[in-house]
Amino acid sequence: MSAELTRSVVDSLDGTPDPRLRALLAALTRHLHAFVRETEPTMAEWEQAVGFLTATGQTCTDTRQEFILLSDVLGVSMLVETVNSAEGGTESTVLGPFHMTESPVRALGADIDLVGGGEPCVVSGRVLSADGTPLPGALLDVWQADGNGFYDVQQPGIQPAGNGRGLFTADDEGRFWFRTCVPSPYPIPTDGPVGKLLRATGRHPYRPAHIHFIATAEGHEPVTTHIFVAGGDYLDSDAVFAVKQSLVQDFTQTDDPVLAREFGVPTPFRHARFDLVLNSVRP
Repeated sequence: MSAELTRSVVDSLDGTPDPRLRALLAALTRHLHAFVRETEPTMAEWEQAVGFLTATGQTCTDTRQEFILLSDVLGVSMLVETVNSAEGGTESTVLGPFHMTESPVRALGADIDLVGGGEPCVVSGRVLSADGTPLPGALLDVWQADGNGFYDVQQPGIQPAGNGRGLFTADDEGRFWFRTCVPSPYPIPTDGPVGKLLRATGRHPYRPAHIHFIATAEGHEPVTTHIFVAGGDYLDSDAVFAVKQSLVQDFTQTDDPVLAREFGVPTPFRHARFDLVLNSVRP
């Protein structure tokens, strides 16, 4: 009977005009039905599951995306990134739940740390095509938590809007640089349904220190990625499974006066170098 039910539901999708939508819904139906047959949830357990998903949706706001957070902690976001990534460019990783507001346009070299309190650093690099050609005019959307581990959207009235964010345009040689603070590890929000799930499964909520990037350039595939601070905590147990070794970068302390003058910072300071490599758009 259960197999017949599954077939009936899948067959009911035959009239779906969009073939991709039809394939996705059919596969989802088969896998969900297989999960129910394997685990045999009670009605109370199923009602609890529906209630959890309802609460997850109700927790979402204009500045908080609890469903993305749920996708992240179950490793689904990272899996989607992995199956869609192509070889040759900078490795991608999760978008995260805090890309919820538009980054302000900033000039190269600007400081995105508007509140201070963290250890000053400079991040610099180039945006390149996979063959090593610089990509002048490439756009870099950057965002990070402050020195205490909070994003601006988590602390309205405490952090100014746009703190830790910037939209930069690479120069004629594909170069970019900006000032900020060294990021710190932080816990993902635990005051909602996802936090309850983590507590129920005995998992910690912490992410290793990182800075987010989205890099785009004409004729190239965009990449969504992070850089992680080498030697930091939680690199081996990221709550959202997003760490890739190629994205772990040294934030090296330097007292080089030439670099300090170039970047407009006092010595000593921390400096992270990171090139972003984009694949050409596939025909």
